[in-house]
Amino acid sequence: MHDKSIELLNQAVGDELAAVHQYMYFHFHCDDQGYDLLAGLFKRTAIDEMMHIENISDRILFLGGDVEMKAAFEVEKIHDVKKMLAKARKMEEESAHDYNLWANECSANADSVSKKLFEELVLDEERHFDQYDTELDNINKFGEGYLALQSMERSKNISMGKPTAE
Repeated sequence: MHDKSIELLNQAVGDELAAVHQYMYFHFHCDDQGYDLLAGLFKRTAIDEMMHIENISDRILFLGGDVEMKAAFEVEKIHDVKKMLAKARKMEEESAHDYNLWANECSANADSVSKKLFEELVLDEERHFDQYDTELDNINKFGEGYLALQSMERSKNISMGKPTAE
């Protein structure tokens, strides 16, 4: 009865798994470059995406389906911070778009709970989009100096014995 919802929910699991992998990759590289604030942002977003997977999986199991744990795409090996942020912003924008469509499709198939879940996911994806868009705007406005400030902040924290990235 809810085959279409299960299919869409599993697509969302694949998208979210891929996002976790991509964001952790970005987290590792930002951390390595000394960009603690961006490293923390990517890590927190990856954790949010893991929670999405959990919530979506709970719904799939409730509907009697099986959770397909297949990432939708391979990690893109990007090391340039500006390109990382552009990729992340695009991923979030696409997810929000898809989840809006899928919410409507679940509604059309008399599955209001999955519809609500997708609508909640849209809120998170739009928030993530805004965070990445803001960081990209900051780099465009302030140039590479914006990133240098993050690196300098890390050096200051290390010299004072404070922890670095989250």
